Amino acid sequence: MERSGHFKPTPGHFEVLNSPTGTSVTLTPKTDEKQESFAFQVTLASVLGLITLATILSNAFVIATISQSRKLQTPANFLIASLAVTDLLVSVLVMPICVLYTVTHEWTLGQVICDIWLSSDITCCTASILHLCVIALDRYWAITDAVEYAKKRTQARAAGMVATAWIIAISISLPPFFWRQVKAGELTTCSVNTDHIFYTIYSTFGAFYIPTLLLIALYGRIYVEARKRILKQSPKKAGKRLTSAHLSTNSPASVASTSPLHCGRQELYSDSGSLGSDNQIRVTVSDSLLEKKRISAARERKATKTLGVILGAYIVCWLPFFIYTLLVPLCPSCFSAELFDFFNWLGYVNSLINPIIYTMSNEDFKKAFHKLISFRCCRR
Repeated sequence: MERSGHFKPTPGHFEVLNSPTGTSVTLTPKTDEKQESFAFQVTLASVLGLITLATILSNAFVIATISQSRKLQTPANFLIASLAVTDLLVSVLVMPICVLYTVTHEWTLGQVICDIWLSSDITCCTASILHLCVIALDRYWAITDAVEYAKKRTQARAAGMVATAWIIAISISLPPFFWRQVKAGELTTCSVNTDHIFYTIYSTFGAFYIPTLLLIALYGRIYVEARKRILKQSPKKAGKRLTSAHLSTNSPASVASTSPLHCGRQELYSDSGSLGSDNQIRVTVSDSLLEKKRISAARERKATKTLGVILGAYIVCWLPFFIYTLLVPLCPSCFSAELFDFFNWLGYVNSLINPIIYTMSNEDFKKAFHKLISFRCCRR
């Protein structure tokens, strides 16, 4: 997201060198400090570069997987594809330039690129967060009003929800340009002016705090509704009996028994043939209702785990940044360039995590993804 404040140069370390005549001294930077600083910059650039590359590849694969699989081309997956496009824009338009700025702590790309970068940063990151709300809203309607919403759940409706998310994101990124001041000299920093406390409150609440409250409320309701559906299946109600039989050989022919198993299953053994026969028929009887309840319970546990991972990852990635962004205008002395960079990149990591969570929790996605990988490998 946008940068606040200005970077403060780190105090240099110097050593005193005496001249041969002993009449003058010269201050020169320590060579060891320079080497350590350069090594740190190279390491930092490599790590941030790998994060950027991984974000590009993961979101590109999600888009390719959905575009190549007809089974995945549904309104719900259209929203996930749109989220992947948004996160891909973050990784292409925002993160590479941020790598350079984070490593050097000096802006060298000029005013125009600064304006474009800041606008892209605020717009794309906000749109990514709002996409999570759109996906949660779609799932909430799908589970609370399944019959009616199935008729309304179209590609056009999904496109309208995506457009709304982008309009809100743009409305949050535009205001800083109305009071932007073009600096006469060479531009060395690129940041949003944080003197306007009302904009800071407006942007942080619009881009994070309100969407977060909405996400918690929606996923809470989804969890409650999912549990209600399971509990509606009364255990007293008898289910249909499913019977299967197969011939077992090399079994004791003189034993006939009935043994109860878990989940309402029973196995019946009976002799087949004459006294000298070693064949036996095994009959399995299962209660289909109890089987369905067991499967539903497993799905509920998986869905609950997925919801927890989604919310947890989102909050861990973005909460520190938005708390810090809201704190800095109120306490300018609290600003630290290194801490800000860390929180900023932690937020960017959410664009890497999103495609992993939303696709790896879906079996159809995993199958289509593996099929796409296999197809690419075979072509080579």
